[in-house]
Amino acid sequence: MKFNQAFSFLLLICFFTSCNAQKKVYLFSYFKRNGKDGLHYAYSKDGLKWETLNNDVSLLSPEVGEQKLMRDPCIIKGGDGKYHMVWTTGWTERGIGYASSEDLINWSQQELIPVMKDEETARNCWAPEITYDEKNDEYMIYWATTIPGKFPETQSNMDSGYNHRMYYVTTKDFKDYSETKLLYEPGFNVIDASISWHDGKYVMILKDETREPAQKNLKVAFAEDLIGPYTDASEPITGKYWAEGPTMLKVEDQYIVYFDKYTDHQYGAVASTDLKNWIDISDQITFPKGTRHGTAITITEAELENLINK
Repeated sequence: MKFNQAFSFLLLICFFTSCNAQKKVYLFSYFKRNGKDGLHYAYSKDGLKWETLNNDVSLLSPEVGEQKLMRDPCIIKGGDGKYHMVWTTGWTERGIGYASSEDLINWSQQELIPVMKDEETARNCWAPEITYDEKNDEYMIYWATTIPGKFPETQSNMDSGYNHRMYYVTTKDFKDYSETKLLYEPGFNVIDASISWHDGKYVMILKDETREPAQKNLKVAFAEDLIGPYTDASEPITGKYWAEGPTMLKVEDQYIVYFDKYTDHQYGAVASTDLKNWIDISDQITFPKGTRHGTAITITEAELENLINK
């Protein structure tokens, strides 16, 4: 009897330990100020209230690129079980930063991927993101670039003459990359695309960067395949404020898109249950002071405990 009781007790402990390890929580990777100090984390258990990790001290300092910045960090978990991160290394770079990690704490040697090396006049590579294509077991890395002379119909003299479109490469191993191709040309200046798989389709949240007349809002496009073609952009899903840097999570039965209300110096969010009708829930969320463009992902509670106890 005593043996059976002890065995049952051990099984109960193992059950709760396993449940704790698999329970989902949320991690937000972001930068502060100009991105010089590197990678910051926040976490949430409900997708609404976000708290800092590591006392809001940077966990990783930037080492690559001419300006050595770490802006717009995007982290995903790949099909290989590793975490992969890309980021903006500077305002005028023709490459992007890359590193990988097993535990979100210890990162590989940083690399600069020269994604626009063949476009000598390319002005920048901004806000890169990664999406894993499970069907083809490969990754798509995509970012916004202005190439002078292209898309003259949307050229403006404002905003320093930037006129972005979204470009991409694919890779299976982060060693060999495809040639750079155009990903999305919506007929306007576009930046900050973020793509994820939901309800049997790829969902792209993007920023309409048009300056005159000012848009500066977020829109949605859809595709059956990761590399497209994507639909025309929707009507704005954000309000009468300027927004950028979107990232989306599914929290229980709703989709939440978080974004940087950069002229208001605060974070905002909109929510939807069908990816078509959106409501503003900015008054329901809290983020650490100074949070800038980042990415939200789901991790396990065990992984969160490791981050808290590092």
